[in-house]
Amino acid sequence: MLEFRISQDDAGLRLDKFLRRTLPSVPTSHLFKMIRVKKVRVNGKRGKPEQHLAADDVVTIRGDEKALRTERERTPPPPPKVDLAQLTVLLEDEWLLVLDKPSGMAVHTGSGITGGTVVDLVRAYLGPKATRNGFTASPAHRIDRETSGVLIVAKRRPAMVHFTEVFTKHHAKKQYLVLVKGKLPNASGLIDVPLAEHQQTAESRARRGVNMQEARTRYQVLAQTSQVAFVSCTIETGRTHQIRRHFAAIGHPVVGDPKHGDFAFNRDAKARWGLDRLFLHSTRLEFPHPESRERTLVAAPLPGELAEVLKRAGVALPATVQVAGPRAVGYAAKGPRGAADASQEPDDEEAS
Repeated sequence: MLEFRISQDDAGLRLDKFLRRTLPSVPTSHLFKMIRVKKVRVNGKRGKPEQHLAADDVVTIRGDEKALRTERERTPPPPPKVDLAQLTVLLEDEWLLVLDKPSGMAVHTGSGITGGTVVDLVRAYLGPKATRNGFTASPAHRIDRETSGVLIVAKRRPAMVHFTEVFTKHHAKKQYLVLVKGKLPNASGLIDVPLAEHQQTAESRARRGVNMQEARTRYQVLAQTSQVAFVSCTIETGRTHQIRRHFAAIGHPVVGDPKHGDFAFNRDAKARWGLDRLFLHSTRLEFPHPESRERTLVAAPLPGELAEVLKRAGVALPATVQVAGPRAVGYAAKGPRGAADASQEPDDEEAS
């Protein structure tokens, strides 16, 4: 017989998912059969596949322990090669890792991207500590590939659950620095323009039309010329490409935007000012910490190459905007976290 006590990191998992993760060599169909014939119990009572486990629950499984624990022979693929010099850490504790993501780096693989992602860098940096009680450190939210700036990585499952709620219910405050085409008519304002659901399927559109979602972006002009405006933005909703689509909708597209921008203006900005990326930077993120629930503020300075673009464009950089030097804020990761770090982090029972 096998017995497991549920840790704080596993709290909230469904029983069937816990069994699949704990006994990877056992076919899923057999796991469900064991539940059905009452060989799986939770706190002495018959387990149900869909029930959610709580911390300190005791799961017992009747059967041959050796057979249940035997792993199938498998050779994991080698991890992708990464350059840890690209990883700048702004904040780290046992619950989370906050990064200053460079422009051009995807958060996840997909759409032709097979490696060199934030996920790859984080897991190379954390090394053996990337996985904790079956949960592997993962980004808690997304920012566009072309956008730079603050990105949170959850290092524990409870942190991921916490941040999922935080971002779903808009309890995080996000601030961006943006350069847009043209002179904005007002020093500040609210763009309240519904946006089409980005992931709506063609079948859904054909059946019920385009699904429009509310979207609100507040902005304040920090400096401007007759050609461009340097703007600080906060978003009250989190729609895909929200800032980029909103400014394009009001006739002031983000400079350097390859999808929603003014392509001729972008070519001119590259030739005259040396801008070869999207001018959009996530500069500040405020959120409740997953353990203490205290408000936590993390800031990433404006990348030096964007500050140079402003200078060439004749835009006066406000004194309130910090500019990054070579790793001026945070630090560049030098190597993976190894077993030597383990003694510095308490076990889940002690940390809870």
